[in-house]
Parts: sequence; C-alpha cells; structure tokens
Amino acid sequence: MKTVVLGMSGGVDSSVAALLLKQQGYRVIGLFMKNWEEKDESGICTATQDYEDVARVCEKLEIPYYSIEFVKEYWDHVFSEFLRAYQAGYTPNPDILCNREIKFNLFFKKAMEMGADYLATGHYCRIESRDGAPRLLKAIDQNKDQTYFVYTIQNSILHKVLFPVGHLTKPELRTLAETHGIPTAQKKDSTGICFIGERNFRKFLSQYVPAKKGEIRTLSGEQVGSHQGVSYYTLGQRKGLGLGGEGEAWFVVAKDALHNILYVERGVMNPALYADELWAGELSWVQGEAPVTAGSTLECTAKARYRQPEQPCSISFDDHGKIRARFHIPQRALTPGQSVVFYQGEECLGGGVIEKVGPSYREQGANLPDQIDVPSN
Repeated sequence: MKTVVLGMSGGVDSSVAALLLKQQGYRVIGLFMKNWEEKDESGICTATQDYEDVARVCEKLEIPYYSIEFVKEYWDHVFSEFLRAYQAGYTPNPDILCNREIKFNLFFKKAMEMGADYLATGHYCRIESRDGAPRLLKAIDQNKDQTYFVYTIQNSILHKVLFPVGHLTKPELRTLAETHGIPTAQKKDSTGICFIGERNFRKFLSQYVPAKKGEIRTLSGEQVGSHQGVSYYTLGQRKGLGLGGEGEAWFVVAKDALHNILYVERGVMNPALYADELWAGELSWVQGEAPVTAGSTLECTAKARYRQPEQPCSISFDDHGKIRARFHIPQRALTPGQSVVFYQGEECLGGGVIEKVGPSYREQGANLPDQIDVPSN
C-alpha cells in the first residue's frame, strides 16, 4: 500500500482530498503546517482553529494526523522576501513564494522523511503523464484553477506529487463533503494573503514597513494629494487614495519608491495604465527546461495576475536571459513583482517574476484599440 502525506489546512478542499485518497486505497497521513504565529484582529489564533478542523476531519476518516511548524523558515524564506520587495516598491505574491520555498520544498522533504511515496495537497491542479513525463495541467474548474500559484514546482518532484481534487468543480467537491459527512463541508473558503487572511492589509503592513508620507502627483508633475507610503499602493488601484473632485476617478499609474512619489491619472481606461510587453526574471519551468530556445519565439497564453483570463502573447529570450512577453492586446496595470505564468492549452509551462514593463500607451503616444473591454472597477 502506497503512503501519501497530505498537506491539510483545515479547509474543505484538503478535507475532500483526504477522503478521495483513502477511497483510492492509499495509506493517508494528514500533516498540518503552521507557518505564522499571530492572532487576528478579533484576538483569535486561526491556526489553532484550523488544526482543530484537521483533527475532526482525520478522526472522521480514521487517518492519523500531525502538526509541523515552519514559522522560522517561513519568516526567513517568504516573509522577509515579501517585505524586501514591498519596501522596494514592488508587489510580490507571497502565496507563490510559500509554495516554492515551503510547501514544495521543505514540506515535501519532510513528507519524504516520513516514508511517504507521495505528497498531496488540496490545490485545484492536475498532473498527467505525457510523452513519458508528468505535466502540470489546469483544473477542470477554470474558476478555481491554481496552477498560477504552483508554477514554480520542480520537475524533479512532480512525479511524487498528487492533486486529488483537480478533476472536481467546487460545487461537486462540496457535495462530496456533505454526502460523506465531512465536518468542514460548509466551511467558508479562506481569502486574502496566506498568512494574514482577510485583515486590513495596509494596517498589517504598517507594522513592518513604517508609514512614510509623500506626494501624489500626476505624470505632468502636478501635486494633487499626499500618501502614507508608496509601499501601501499598487498599480491600477483606485480606492484609498483620498482624492476626490469633479471628473473621472483617479488611478495609480506609477510608483517612484526611491523618491517616495505616487503617480496618478484620471480614467479607468487611461493609456498610462496600459502596456503590451513585459520582461520577467527568476524563471521557473515545470519541465525543467524553457519551452522556447534563444533566438526563437513561442506563441502561448499568459496570466499576469491570478484572476485574469489568459491573454495571447509571444515569448522569447532577450540578450540578458530574461523572458520578453509581447501581448497581442494591451494589458492593464502590469505590475513588477507579480508573477507572469505561461500556458499552452491546458498545460502550465512555468513563468517568472515581472521585472520591467514596456512603455505605456501614453508613453508611446498611441491610442488604445477598440477591442479592449472596459474594466468593471
């Protein structure tokens, strides 16, 4: 009988993953990972509550469960990098960092030390063998697909990873949980940043990145307000700027972290918010090698943020070993520090961290094409 160590968060996804693995005949061990040590704004330690849910599920399914702590490792390898990037004016994605440094690195190694044949998680992804090699595929439920967050998974461990719920839609998963009496069947999905949940992000960040007031200017240099620190804002942001007056809403279009200046312009379709190319570094390819060679171009699709529909683009290497992605349609608020992830059909190829964005349509002096949809917010 093969042994699977399952990363359990206390949520319904990993709970159903445990159910399915047991039904498939595996010896399942639930392993709860504690990465963060702090109470929320209500004075409640959510990690304690989540572990209690893990215990209830595992006892219901009659599988063993344990807890492991990576608080120091998380601080050193994820949170410190997260803070460094924010202080430099970037907008990093800590969930991707956590998957790369903790879940599919340290946590995977711990699972193997426990004698596991496989590590499993409740991510909405699929793995299929094609041409004799495991491939990372999008989940059946496109609205829940999480390949964007796990694109850094190493090819060397992919054959030892299982994603048991990737073939289910979320409604199907909840129905399974209810049918089998899983205690977390009705538990609300967690949202927000992995280690702080749904708390006020600016208030949380201010504990580690002190407020530093500065000017809010237009790109022409006119001062229109003041801000609390450029680290607290992201490109494309509309709310929380404290700017009113007649006319269209203001949006963040650029950040100057060195001089602590936030730049804004009016209008959801302002050309300063749009560009059609980017450069990415810290590249990670699921198959271990880039799907494009130096001097060639690959047509594919890309996501420059999690909730964005895939966008057609062409990718190639520049002279510095960075990936240059050129989009067929201008993209709104491409953000340095975020990850861009590439796909061909249902396969996730890998991706990298956005380091530079091409000239905006304002800088190009160009008009936006008609086929761009007006954003809903």
